[in-house]
Amino acid sequence: MAEENQTEENQAEEENQAPNFMEVGAFAGGGAVAGALVSAKVGSVALTAAGSTLAMGVAPVAAAGAVVGLAAFGLKKTFFG
Repeated sequence: MAEENQTEENQAEEENQAPNFMEVGAFAGGGAVAGALVSAKVGSVALTAAGSTLAMGVAPVAAAGAVVGLAAFGLKKTFFG
């Protein structure tokens, strides 16, 4: 009897995880797109430190946008469950 309940609980958890993967992907993808759009709108991004300059393309800014999107997902899950 206990094994049946445990199996049912495991199946319920697996079913609940599928929408989370889709939601995480949506947040990460949305952040990446937002980062790419910001990079395209602003133009070339450059980091300057100690007299040297490093130019960055779209990819690092889009990756940073994906990280920000994942952070937004984490905040959403923290406050709204």
